[in-house]
Amino acid sequence: MAVFVRNHLRRHRVTQAALRKVAQRILSEVGEQGALVSLSLVGDRRMRRLNRLYRGRDYPTDVLAFPMREAFLRLAPRAPRPAPELLGDVVISLPQAIRQAEGDGHSLDHELATLLIHGTLHLLGYDHERGGREAERMRRKERAIMRQVGPIPRLFRERSAVSRQRSAKNPRLKADR
Repeated sequence: MAVFVRNHLRRHRVTQAALRKVAQRILSEVGEQGALVSLSLVGDRRMRRLNRLYRGRDYPTDVLAFPMREAFLRLAPRAPRPAPELLGDVVISLPQAIRQAEGDGHSLDHELATLLIHGTLHLLGYDHERGGREAERMRRKERAIMRQVGPIPRLFRERSAVSRQRSAKNPRLKADR
């Protein structure tokens, strides 16, 4: 199993090994131990462009997922599957994750793990935007995976000035470990 991490933001220094380990635990929980996943951390401007281009929505969102398995099977249904199999790409807006962590009163590490779970489930075909039962099924699966993944390690080598300032304003951000 391989997880490729690319941080496009210089201001936020991510501990790639810890993030990779969390991603591997998530993949293990969903039965995709042998899969390849690419994870990109981007800013709002890039996320807004991607969201506009691929979803027709002109605002930054928190996470986008680009599944490769379905595309591969559509293009070459009879071809042997590559090993290891490329599950897809997950793109997370770090500024949006910071805002959501602050709004929800938990750590940025927790929020990042939550978004990674959410994006991974999208790679596997879960789609909360269908509403109803599908949305509830995805929420239940997200909660179950988060419980199984266990404690989230520190994912940032040093917190940015924004994170330190927000943590000082909201002590709950520090305590959620």
